Amino acid sequence: MEPPRKKRFSPVWEHFELICLNKVKCLLCFKVIGYNDNTSSMLRHYRALHEGKETNDNDPSSGEKRIVDEALVDMVIEDSQPFTIVEDKGFQKLIKALNPNYVLPTKQTLKAMVEDRYQKSKEKAKAAVSQATAVSLTADMWTPINTDSYLAVTGHFIDTSTSLQSVVLGVLRVPQPHTAEHLASAQAALMSQWDITHKVTGLVTNGATNMAAYANAMNLEHSHCVADCFNVIVQRALEENPVLCDIRAQAQEIVGYFKSSTSAKETLVKVNEQMCRPKLKLTQEVDTRWNSTYDMLQDIYNLRKPVGAALAGLRTDIVPLSTQQYAIIAECLKVLSPFHDATVELSEEKWVSGSKVIPLLTMLHHVLEEEDLEILQSPESRDLVVSLRKQVKDKLFNFQSKSITSLATLLDPRFKKIGFYNPHKAEEAEKRLIAECAALFPPSSSSSSSSEASLYGTQESKLWHRLDTTVQQTRIHNETAAATLEVQTYLAEPNISRSEDPLQYWETYRNVHHNLYKLAVKILCTPASSVPCERVFSKAGEIISKKRNCLKPSTVEKLLLLNNN
Repeated sequence: MEPPRKKRFSPVWEHFELICLNKVKCLLCFKVIGYNDNTSSMLRHYRALHEGKETNDNDPSSGEKRIVDEALVDMVIEDSQPFTIVEDKGFQKLIKALNPNYVLPTKQTLKAMVEDRYQKSKEKAKAAVSQATAVSLTADMWTPINTDSYLAVTGHFIDTSTSLQSVVLGVLRVPQPHTAEHLASAQAALMSQWDITHKVTGLVTNGATNMAAYANAMNLEHSHCVADCFNVIVQRALEENPVLCDIRAQAQEIVGYFKSSTSAKETLVKVNEQMCRPKLKLTQEVDTRWNSTYDMLQDIYNLRKPVGAALAGLRTDIVPLSTQQYAIIAECLKVLSPFHDATVELSEEKWVSGSKVIPLLTMLHHVLEEEDLEILQSPESRDLVVSLRKQVKDKLFNFQSKSITSLATLLDPRFKKIGFYNPHKAEEAEKRLIAECAALFPPSSSSSSSSEASLYGTQESKLWHRLDTTVQQTRIHNETAAATLEVQTYLAEPNISRSEDPLQYWETYRNVHHNLYKLAVKILCTPASSVPCERVFSKAGEIISKKRNCLKPSTVEKLLLLNNN
């Protein structure tokens, strides 16, 4: 039955249609909103989403409203503000004081505005990804306070101007259990959605068994996150030594005491000031990040005198670290310093980083080999060096044997063959590079032999077999020779400085080393670590808060994609 007609005086009815007694449909965006015998909600919807975009483009007030609306959406996205902020009394008073004529959109309208921004942002990102010839992926898992588990996937590619680009492709809720099949299914759907299934060159994740298994299930070349490798190497080396375990546990207890007790914290600050020392704060260790262990030991060592004096003046049963223990800490910090520098460098890397994995592990291996065990006073620090040497050597061997990391090192003009620890692995990588380069040469006319055979009505005739085979072998030999010449010419050139951008080199020489440029664009987009995904989840912790723990997974994904892209 058609809804009853009502006399309509407001001009806003030009843009809405009554579809039932309490519902109207916007004729501009077809959104259905509630109707309660007045036009207030219709007017708010029109002003928030459409005013100034139809007939009021020349109205200065409508242009000003668009600017404020866009700023409001920016604030929600960048500051992880809830949609209900427009309903907060204090915020409404602030907006009223700043601009009495501005009408705040409703919560639903604000969400629609964010949805509109999301669609535009995603289309823009898809257009950029569609131009890429190859995409490398990183992935990581995260479980927030509401116990839903999410898989974040980021894509990394080199654009047409030979610049490295990164986009968040998706943040998907994954059902329990987190099996390889569930993860592979989620990522396959995401790759299809972005139309990159045929472009993906590899996947970088942490060392979790299910992550590696789902990479294998998708037939993707899997690379272990180097930051996670460092975490495993150092944590294992520290845990192998009982004395170092006791020192860490004691340091955790001391730091925890000063972090949790207000009086203890104030006492430490006063003692530190009395000693005229620079202001420093203690860092608590986080189990999943080995560099937090380094920071904790470094801070407690730097504050050893104020900490000892403060503990002596406080009523506590906590035992301060001894002079001998501090001496062990000092030597261990010296041993671990290169690992800390490497972790920080990779985490802050904005350029090509996948090609840096083998050279970085090589340098760490050299530093450990050059460490004179006789100079180290404590057996704990000597044992730490021995354990680190063995583990770094094993990891270095594995990465030098992997195709994508070895080719990336060769194709980085900062490193080339001198980035390898093992010369034989460098030679193997060069052979693989020549084979990859030869495969890029365009097919010759000999490939038309089958069409010629059909033209002359011959099928697998023995008459021309010897000649066709000779031509085919000659073609392969010529392509290999040409590829060898291109690779060797490139490798013979001087390496560029380590501070230079390798992609700028390839942009300059894209027409000189034509086939190698194609390979560089395909391979150098692989990151060294899954840190980009970890950064996504750092922001996710702000979005999925106690105040917003009922957000739909689709809304979480939209906000994270907007924030990161």
